[in-house]
Amino acid sequence: MAKSPGGHAFNAFRGTLIGAAEVVPGISGGTVALITGVYEKLIGGAGFITSGLRMAAADLPRGRGMSRAAAEMKKAEWGTLLPLLIGMAAALVLGAKLLAPVIEEHPQFAYALFFGLVLASLWVPYSGSGRRWTAGNYLLGLLVAAGAFVLTGLPPAQMPTHPAIVGLAGAVAICALVLPGVSGSFILLTLGLYEPTMDAVNERDLGYVAVFGTGCVVGLALFVKLLKWLLENYHHMTLVVMTGLMAGSLRALWPWQDDDRHLLAPSGSVGLTFALMAVGVAVVVAVLVVERRAHAKRERTEQRGGGRGRHARVSVGAND
Repeated sequence: MAKSPGGHAFNAFRGTLIGAAEVVPGISGGTVALITGVYEKLIGGAGFITSGLRMAAADLPRGRGMSRAAAEMKKAEWGTLLPLLIGMAAALVLGAKLLAPVIEEHPQFAYALFFGLVLASLWVPYSGSGRRWTAGNYLLGLLVAAGAFVLTGLPPAQMPTHPAIVGLAGAVAICALVLPGVSGSFILLTLGLYEPTMDAVNERDLGYVAVFGTGCVVGLALFVKLLKWLLENYHHMTLVVMTGLMAGSLRALWPWQDDDRHLLAPSGSVGLTFALMAVGVAVVVAVLVVERRAHAKRERTEQRGGGRGRHARVSVGAND
């Protein structure tokens, strides 16, 4: 996948897009990270950070200091990660107050736009490994898509806001943040915890936010290492699964569905709705064209300077 150039401000902007996506039930921040070319940097950086925290937790009680943990955390590309994280945090706070109400007021049009975005972004994991798909790959992708289609059709539940449940929901939702095709907000909506979580952020309910955040940290620490390992050792197959997840999760963004997530035939402002889908597709195509041209320009510059072109993907192991 192409590595995007850009300074801190541009990385912060990409972070705001990722954070804003997490506010929308049905679209994953991981999907936007894929489109903007920073997905594997985020996964790789999160892997180094969680390893460093684990080393610190093991070494400090034994009086061994922070040297191992600091060395591990330095491996993360902080020049990219910090602006991304700042942008994501700002977008999550502002999105809960500004974006969520708009989606509630005009769900059909909002979902149409995001449907187009995700539909076009399927090209990113599909082509990202640089390898041809086999018949077995297509079969696996279809099976994963079918599973995601069924799961995103489950009717919403209403879970109590008990701290244990809120923490568990945070752990599951954060996994969706780093997994393209699965929306953390959609999972919260399915559990009946989307509105309580948005209200807690808007009303600065620090107790709720602290429990939810703790669950997110635990879930991220457990899941991101697995995902990083899969990308390093089974890059192509991991992207096949991601493509299937994204394709199946399109059901959650179909503009015409009832409160129990039953799919309906198009009706009411059909022309405008499909036009917004087309806008979503066009936005992704434009981003990918800009990404490719910028990547090609950077590689030409590096070659003129005697350097080698680099790839943004996590290094692939012998098993890929």
